[in-house]
Amino acid sequence: MSVQSNNQGRAYEYICLLTLNEEINKIRKSQIVENSAYHAAQNAWNSVDSAFQSILKESAKAAVATIFDMEPMIIEKSNDVLTLKIQTDNEGKEGDVRDILISRSDVCWEIGLSIKHNHFAVKHSRLGKSLDFGKKWFNIPCSTIYWNDIKSIFDYLEAQKSENKNWNELPSKDKDVYVPLLKAFINEIKKSTQIDSSVPRKMVEYLLGEFDFYKVISIDSKRLTQIQSYNLHGKLNQSTRTITPKIKVPVVLLPTRIVSFDFKPNSSNTVELYMDGGWQFNFRIHNASTKVETSLKFDIQIIGMPTTIISINCSWK
Repeated sequence: MSVQSNNQGRAYEYICLLTLNEEINKIRKSQIVENSAYHAAQNAWNSVDSAFQSILKESAKAAVATIFDMEPMIIEKSNDVLTLKIQTDNEGKEGDVRDILISRSDVCWEIGLSIKHNHFAVKHSRLGKSLDFGKKWFNIPCSTIYWNDIKSIFDYLEAQKSENKNWNELPSKDKDVYVPLLKAFINEIKKSTQIDSSVPRKMVEYLLGEFDFYKVISIDSKRLTQIQSYNLHGKLNQSTRTITPKIKVPVVLLPTRIVSFDFKPNSSNTVELYMDGGWQFNFRIHNASTKVETSLKFDIQIIGMPTTIISINCSWK
């Protein structure tokens, strides 16, 4: 991610936080936790120009009413103070994709928002010579076969790196790196699924995070903010003692099996994963720098979702 994209994303987190706090305080008392993540987002906000700030303000304002309609716990009047905070990077790395947390102490309640500016990507995981993705993704260490399959690939990359080569100087990075690495990746996941039938579910929980959340996506070109519900464990959309949600958010069933896992047609760097229940992902492997490195990054996108993940488009005024 470029510095500009990172600043824009953090700036959007900042204005979403401030807008939520402003609108909630019209109904009940709320406060913002000013931690290191808050100050980083504030600095990012101050680094973007006023025209872009106006765009982000419109986007954030458009989402608030819909969030309130789905989460009456936010607007229920009580004697406690509702708390808003931006999570630090360290918190986010531990299986938590939520950027903003909204919580109440009086009823031990919390929800989270994943804030995205003009992109829909899931995670940016890596494959490397000693990176055990199986252990990290679904708690099954990668097999000896996998390590043997990828050894020559990363030995080759280490040799090219030692010569200070750029990726575009490699004669055939698709044939020598991308294709064999992705084949090993596919085979390892298929083998792991035979060992443990819960691997499809665990993969989705890894890719989306272990906590339920709403994804808030600003789509500037269309002047709309999209809200997606990821109610994987039934923690979202709770009623209060006196208010039921105006918008119902179904619980999403996690997958139980892999239907298909293979290369995208006419592609040497992208594989497509189809699972039951409507879950579909693609994994595009790429070099994240100009110089050759000994690990590669995934750009992972959701290309199909269960119908129980609702998407609501909130148009800007």
